[in-house]
Amino acid sequence: MESNSDRRLDTNLASHLLLEIAQEHSLDLLLDKLVHRAVERTDMACLQIWLIDKGDRCANCPRRRQCADQSRCLHLVAGIGKSISGTVTDAPYFNDLSQRVPLGVGLLGRVAATERPIMVMDVAKEPAEVSDIDWLERERVRSCGGTPIQFKGEILGVMVGFGREVLLEEEAHIWGRIFADHVGAAIANARAFEEIEHLKAQLEQQNTYLKEEIVEAKAFGSLVGQSAALRQIISQIDLVAPTDASVLILGETGTGKDLVAYEIHRRSPRKDRPLVRVNCASIPRELYESEFFGHVKGAFTGAVRDRAGRFETAEGGTLFLDEVGEIPLELQGKLLRVLQKKRYERVGDDRARVADVRIIGATNRDLKQEVAAGRFREDLYYRLHVFPIRVAPLKERIEDIPLLARHFIDLSVRELRCAKPRLTRASIAQLQGYDWPGNIRELRNVIQRAVILARGGPLHFDLPVTGPAAALPLRKTLSADGAGRKVLTETELRQRERENLLVALEAANWKVMGAEGAAELLGVKATTLFSRMKKMGLKKPAPQSS
Repeated sequence: MESNSDRRLDTNLASHLLLEIAQEHSLDLLLDKLVHRAVERTDMACLQIWLIDKGDRCANCPRRRQCADQSRCLHLVAGIGKSISGTVTDAPYFNDLSQRVPLGVGLLGRVAATERPIMVMDVAKEPAEVSDIDWLERERVRSCGGTPIQFKGEILGVMVGFGREVLLEEEAHIWGRIFADHVGAAIANARAFEEIEHLKAQLEQQNTYLKEEIVEAKAFGSLVGQSAALRQIISQIDLVAPTDASVLILGETGTGKDLVAYEIHRRSPRKDRPLVRVNCASIPRELYESEFFGHVKGAFTGAVRDRAGRFETAEGGTLFLDEVGEIPLELQGKLLRVLQKKRYERVGDDRARVADVRIIGATNRDLKQEVAAGRFREDLYYRLHVFPIRVAPLKERIEDIPLLARHFIDLSVRELRCAKPRLTRASIAQLQGYDWPGNIRELRNVIQRAVILARGGPLHFDLPVTGPAAALPLRKTLSADGAGRKVLTETELRQRERENLLVALEAANWKVMGAEGAAELLGVKATTLFSRMKKMGLKKPAPQSS
């Protein structure tokens, strides 16, 4: 029989333990410390903590028929036992975290449902209240009790303990109601702290992703232009943005698919929530699941803490899957299941989370061909291809080039802190005559380089003199043997040059130097033009007298 002094020590143990757990910010560490320290009591055989959570194993639960409410039940979250030999164990019998108990069923379920403690002072006198009599007898268990864990009037779960001495009223009060109330406060505090840490981590992750978006946005600026192709894109954006339909943006590399995704998000009801971008081409194959869905601590080597995935970070907002055609075939099925069921689990976790996100995909691949070749799942293709938007290449938007060029000049001047250069008509003609295989991204880079070299003067672009677009009309007018081509004599060439100079001078009202001067229109230096004018005898006509 345990002495009174031993029981006073147990009371002190309870006081010290309550102080310790009150300062613990991790729920897992709090529960672990609670059960391990509690079995330090000389008469304690087992302690378990059960918390109420949503029903997650209903289909396989052996007590399913007894469960009146399958939306939630008691989940075992921590447990430990100490045998009569004094050995502490967390064997599955005590710590099988897959165990569930329906509310209202058995001693634990009744405690949770009624929110009242049930104390069995002597199990020999009340055997009906407990199960597994063989274990009780083998471990010489004499008493047990279940106490509701509450905080501010809300039932959180149940704490249950098994002792080797007949329970006294005083002990039942100390280790029961008072102790459980403090445990409830500590659990609520740890959960609040973990939620703050989670939100902090989520905010940091959102900031990281949003910074990526800002970098991409700066690279393209905004949707600039007045061409029919661009007006068609904007019309499609206006149609689909207010809905939650999945969008697949198709187009060559560098056409500004990122901007189309941004505009869809900006004009949608989700505009106040995050737009999170995933570059599917840059994720290592082994990290796809973690990147998309997140992971829990210890899920794999290097997982030193819980991490939210991009689905979780985009909660309530938009998830932009850039280069979606690069997702490995074996991982496309997992993405499809999330899109269909709107639920996912972190790697290493069995708790399902709701995926309230709008999906926008983008690719420069022909996904129909990828499906035919067996490299892309057909069902995923149709899930993404609800509303396709094709972004035209720059060579189909020639009339937008002057506006885009001026836009990128302004951006470059601000970013590079350079003097603003002059964009001449000859330069615009040069830009419009180029084929732009790199599309808007290439235009942006060419202009940025030219702004640096111009030093505030006229812009000169380092582009091929004849690109595929410029050569196309010529190829159409010539036959294979050169028929239809007229050979010009030296005199005819000089006459053509003279006529061209005269047209430029008249267009500039005989202004040679400066902005919109003839030299600028021709793309030559003013000294060169003066020399040619002198050689060809070109002079500004004298004003006619009235």
